[in-house]
Amino acid sequence: MQIFATLADFSAHVGQSLGESEYMTVTQEMVNKFAEATGDYQWIHLDAERAKRESPYGTPIAHGFLTLSLAPKLMAEIYKIESVKMGINYGANKVRFTGAVPVGSRVRMKAWLHHAEATNGTGGATGIRAVVECVFEVEGQTKPACIAELISLFFE
Repeated sequence: MQIFATLADFSAHVGQSLGESEYMTVTQEMVNKFAEATGDYQWIHLDAERAKRESPYGTPIAHGFLTLSLAPKLMAEIYKIESVKMGINYGANKVRFTGAVPVGSRVRMKAWLHHAEATNGTGGATGIRAVVECVFEVEGQTKPACIAELISLFFE
C-alpha cells in the first residue's frame, strides 16, 4: 500500500503507478446479492446449469458493474491519503468491460494516477479531483475484465 501524507504528495504522483490490490474471490453469493440489489437477473449470472450448457464460459459470470463496484474496496488496499477528511466518487470518464469474470475466479485491481487538479468544496474545503486509471485483472487471464478511468474528489 502506498501512503501519501497530503493531497500535494498524492498529486505529485501523477503519471505513476499507485500499485495493485490483493486478489479477491468473486463468489456466486456476491453475484446473487448484486442481482438482487440491481434487479439484473440474467441467466448468465445466476443459472449454473444453463451457463454450463449454453455459455461460452461454462459457468456463471459476474455482472460487469459488479466488477466495477469492487473499485472502492480494492482501491483502499492500494493507497491512502492521510490528510483526507472526505472522499467522494465523482464519476468515470471511460469504462470498458473487456473480459468476463467467471464465478469463483480471483480479481485484483491495478491503478495509476492519471490526473489530479485542485478543486474547492462546499464551505471552502480545499481538495483535488483525481482521475485514476483502474485495470481489473482476473488471475490466470491475460485480458483484463474491466478498464476504467474513475474520478474522485478528495478534501482535506
